[in-house]
Amino acid sequence: MKLQAKRLVVLSLLAVVVFFIGVRSVQSNDQIAANLGKAYFAGGCFWSMELAFEKVEGVLFVTSGFMGGTVANPSYEEVSAGRTGHAESVEVVYDSSKVSYPKLLDAFWHNIDPITANGQFCDYGNEYRTAIFFQTDEEKRMSDISKLAIEQSKRFQKPISTQIIKASQFYPAEEYHQDFYKKNPVRYKVYQSNCGRAKRLEELWGKP
Repeated sequence: MKLQAKRLVVLSLLAVVVFFIGVRSVQSNDQIAANLGKAYFAGGCFWSMELAFEKVEGVLFVTSGFMGGTVANPSYEEVSAGRTGHAESVEVVYDSSKVSYPKLLDAFWHNIDPITANGQFCDYGNEYRTAIFFQTDEEKRMSDISKLAIEQSKRFQKPISTQIIKASQFYPAEEYHQDFYKKNPVRYKVYQSNCGRAKRLEELWGKP
């Protein structure tokens, strides 16, 4: 076989290999996209809920923001002043092949005080209320089951105040709030310590 012919054969084989690599890459990306899910929760301070969910295996990233209000594109100052009706919330993006929605619900419950209304730990006001924002009937069903299981366990003497409501528009908070515990570790540790979050969670749920 002449050199030129050999080159053509090699180039043809390379083209076939590249094609199949491309097909597998597209299939892989499609599979990743199919496994991506989003879930929305309000659990008081979104800095702390961001940290809590990012510890869960299968969670890809978490965004701090606002949900459940009546004003478009609210600022942190507006929400914290109680003028918009929003709750500090988080958007959880997760790989459904690695973590289920019930597992996210379990992480949520164990990182909040479900018997305190309109406040969490040292933060008070309607913007710090707790809520599960469901997107589908199936998410609502699973959320209702998880809440009922806690109620039937008789763990708490007071009723569960956490809302289970339909998700609305989620608005990301300002950039300085994102990954706050990473960007400002000293300030966050002081806040968390002074707020008594860890102690209260242990009282409610036992040691992690």
